[in-house]
Amino acid sequence: MTITMYGIPNCDTIKKAKKWLETENVSFEFHDYRKQGVDAQMVSTFCQALGWENVLNKRGTTFRQLSQEQKESLNEQTAIELLVEHPAMIKRPILLADNQYHIGFKADQYAAIFA
Repeated sequence: MTITMYGIPNCDTIKKAKKWLETENVSFEFHDYRKQGVDAQMVSTFCQALGWENVLNKRGTTFRQLSQEQKESLNEQTAIELLVEHPAMIKRPILLADNQYHIGFKADQYAAIFA
């Protein structure tokens, strides 16, 4: 099974998820948004699989810095454009395991994925 984790390496949740995978001896590839980039196709795929409202992290500082107009005009298309421009707003981590996308990290969620 090929496993890819998407995110940014200095994120605390990414660190916890990586540690869990390493402790459980689950091998994975890490896609660093900052080094390897993000494009509209990738973000569209995330949004189709998980729903754009789930992919968009509204709790981060990047989202809070958007204008009121940007926040009010959000829809799937504008969200995808913003996420490509500001990958830090993509909720983390996104995990692709066995052709299924998963978002966020909780130990019991990962235990179920890799059971």
